[in-house]
Amino acid sequence: MTVTRRGSRWRAERAQSSVEVALLLPVVVLLLLAALQVGLLARDVVLVTHAAREAARAAAVDADAAAASRAAAGSSGLPDERLAVLVTGRGGTGSRVTVTVTYRAPTHVPIVGSLVGDRTLTSTATMRVETG
Repeated sequence: MTVTRRGSRWRAERAQSSVEVALLLPVVVLLLLAALQVGLLARDVVLVTHAAREAARAAAVDADAAAASRAAAGSSGLPDERLAVLVTGRGGTGSRVTVTVTYRAPTHVPIVGSLVGDRTLTSTATMRVETG
């Protein structure tokens, strides 16, 4: 009879552990998905910053306003339809040109993405104009 009691106690503890895991698992999955979404947004912040620098460089050496937009889109790999480039202050040689890149970052991670919604990321870079 001692063996039966130990066996049933073991089964009861095992069942309790299963219930605890079943209750905790959705919370753990939600936290992992949130961490993934934060990581993807951090990557987008880096890409937007890089795009702003590349666009400012292009605007500093090329008077064509579309050059900055092409440089931002080409260097970052971000989709053109979510990317906006604003060039301001371009004057003659030695002046400063400021480029602001705005990107509407999608949140596609299941569950978390629909709770958070798309985020707007903005980065600004300024460079000295090299050619008039």
